Amino acid sequence: MRQCTGCREMKNKKEMMRVLRTGDGEIVLDVTGRKNGRGAYLCYDLECLKKARKNKGLERSLKMEIPEEVYEKLAREFEEIEQTK
Repeated sequence: MRQCTGCREMKNKKEMMRVLRTGDGEIVLDVTGRKNGRGAYLCYDLECLKKARKNKGLERSLKMEIPEEVYEKLAREFEEIEQTK
């Protein structure tokens, strides 16, 4: 079980998307859930990303400041994934 950094609900790991901070400090979506790095989890819902942005949940989980451009990039990637579902 993992906790969403947006809505704070506990869900199965497979029901969530992993946001990853790589070794060189890049923030990416880890769809496979297997890449190396520090991870935080979000529900497959754009609203949870918005909540995590507002409450700085991703920043706390990943232990770094996240620039606006990264949030915008994550939002675009989320929308693409939602369209394929």
